[in-house]
Amino acid sequence: MSKIILISGANKGIGYYMAKEWLSQGNIVVVLDLFCDEIDKLKSEYSERLITFICDVSKEREVSSSVVKAIQVYPHIDIVVHNACQCVFKDIMTYTIEEYKAVWEVNFLGAVNLTKAMLPYMKNQKYGRICFTSSGVGVTGFKNISGYAASKGAIEAFARCMLLENLETGVSFHILHPPLTNTESASPLPIPKEFKADAVKVGKGLIRNIQKKRFVIVPTLFDRLSVCMSYRFPLFTGKLLVKMTNKAEE
Repeated sequence: MSKIILISGANKGIGYYMAKEWLSQGNIVVVLDLFCDEIDKLKSEYSERLITFICDVSKEREVSSSVVKAIQVYPHIDIVVHNACQCVFKDIMTYTIEEYKAVWEVNFLGAVNLTKAMLPYMKNQKYGRICFTSSGVGVTGFKNISGYAASKGAIEAFARCMLLENLETGVSFHILHPPLTNTESASPLPIPKEFKADAVKVGKGLIRNIQKKRFVIVPTLFDRLSVCMSYRFPLFTGKLLVKMTNKAEE
């Protein structure tokens, strides 16, 4: 029996390849995104198993409305993934408060909005999993990315709170930890492409592991080791990443 995944931020990048891989396995995908022009191209092949909604995840009403429409089509949803994100690469003195708010509203409040919209349905069906795409910098920190890193750190804490609040409901919460990936959003980072993971492989890897019971879900064993090091030695790892980046910039 096919399963249903609802994912925000799947028009491009990792989210797109997660959706594509899920569809290729015979499952159903519901996409929420500000733009759906790229993901909509897959409807020619998966017209009966892919629906998309233009949705700003920072707007609670838009998320709630999209979820209601999705439930009208598919009475149950097995997995929810909040993958939509916004990233601004600036140092603190040039980072405006408006930019901080925009990043926070998409990355963190988007996760809150999607959880509030989906949780009642999942509690009613007595099962389901809600996943939030995090980032290593949300654990270790990094230079010139404080808004994004802080929002991912908040997501880490939020996921743990939701997991503990819902232990008896049948609904589980998880963190997705992709490695630094060659995507449009990561392109401003001054790191050579050869040091960035392939978005197709990352998307496939996350889908391959997305139904595992672990709280932290990664694409590969190497990524698991990397994430473990980040959690165990966050500041040391952050300093190491900054040194490596500075060297690459020389």
